[in-house]
Amino acid sequence: MSNPAPSSGVTQPSKATSAPDSSLIDDQPSISPPATKAILPWMAIASVFLFATYSALTGILLPVQVALISEADKITNLAIVTTVSFIFTLFAQPIVGAFSDRTRSRLGRRAPWMLIGSSIAAIALLGLGGMKNVLWITVFWVIIQVALNAFQGPLSAIVPDRFPRSKRGAASAMVGMGMMIGAAVGVVAAGQFASNVGIGYTVFGVGVLVVTVLFVLFNRDKSSVSLVVEPFSWKQFASGFWIKPKENPDFAWAFAARFFFILGYFVISAYNLYILTDYIHLTLADAAVKAGLLAIVGMVPTIVSIVLAGFWSDKLGRRKVFIYAATVIMVIGLAMPLLMPSLTGMLVMSAINGFGFGLYMACDTALMTEVLPGGGAAAGKDLGILNVATNIPQALSPAVAGLLIGVLGGYQALFIFGMISVVIAALVLIPIKSVR
Repeated sequence: MSNPAPSSGVTQPSKATSAPDSSLIDDQPSISPPATKAILPWMAIASVFLFATYSALTGILLPVQVALISEADKITNLAIVTTVSFIFTLFAQPIVGAFSDRTRSRLGRRAPWMLIGSSIAAIALLGLGGMKNVLWITVFWVIIQVALNAFQGPLSAIVPDRFPRSKRGAASAMVGMGMMIGAAVGVVAAGQFASNVGIGYTVFGVGVLVVTVLFVLFNRDKSSVSLVVEPFSWKQFASGFWIKPKENPDFAWAFAARFFFILGYFVISAYNLYILTDYIHLTLADAAVKAGLLAIVGMVPTIVSIVLAGFWSDKLGRRKVFIYAATVIMVIGLAMPLLMPSLTGMLVMSAINGFGFGLYMACDTALMTEVLPGGGAAAGKDLGILNVATNIPQALSPAVAGLLIGVLGGYQALFIFGMISVVIAALVLIPIKSVR
């Protein structure tokens, strides 16, 4: 891979050396090859392994490891680890996305960064299980989060790279399906490694690396060696990350909507293990197993809603209405543990929220690709910026949860905060004009 040359300009194929390409994405020459039938299931597979790793690490393995160090300080320590990693990973995806937009290699623009990210994550995960204090756990966690973001950013850019707008609902549905299946599988599998988190970290690290290699081999991109890129400029590079809300209002509203929806969802899921131990009063070992049950209960309705909404939204040409419906359903689901503070209440919440979150995931990625300021030419960087709206609330959710529990004195505050957050997310979608 040759050195990337990021800038704020648009990367275009070299007229002198690039092979002619008749495929068009949204009436623009396609830098990457058009989507094949095989790439949809591969997008789902890659998402399964990526989000299985995320959910296993954040939902079970990391909280267990932190709790074993100090039961009394587990909430504070988990908030410290995740908040520090948030600071370091805040702009990981947009920076890697910007570099991938302008990377020249025989493997294309996205594949080298996916391989680098998954390789570093796998190596760091091999060492994380042996860490015995919060400082070293934090150091390794930062490396792992940055590396996984370096994989996820270019992966998400494949949707606008290879799919026209009319097909992005289906592509978004496959990514969403993979995400939710992965989230369930990851929690269930991680529950089996609760007594030996080191082995669990190793299994998931190796799994992500192997799937990344297979994805690159079976979904080859065009060589980008002959792409013409503007000369590198730090000033242009840095300024390219600021997208003016007044000039791109739909992009700004979409950013805010994703931020609040993800925050409302993950402020609960990030603390599922501790909710089960401290609010439902299960033992740590039993909670690790029951967390997997919650994930399975939520997975089936999620898959059903993703499949229905993804293809239906393409047919109707509408995205926002499905997200509005998802908000109503999520509010109902989040109220269940308040009405039934028991394992049953948590199971009912998981089933309802699974359907609601599936509706959201089926249409969110498609909506995001339709508000990109660069029209897809800088999709890696622009989607990376939008993915910050996913990373920030995910990373902040343990800290927000810890603050809510500490200040308001109970886990009930988490469910109320989650409901308020997803409602705000729906409200800020209303001003978006370019997407129905």
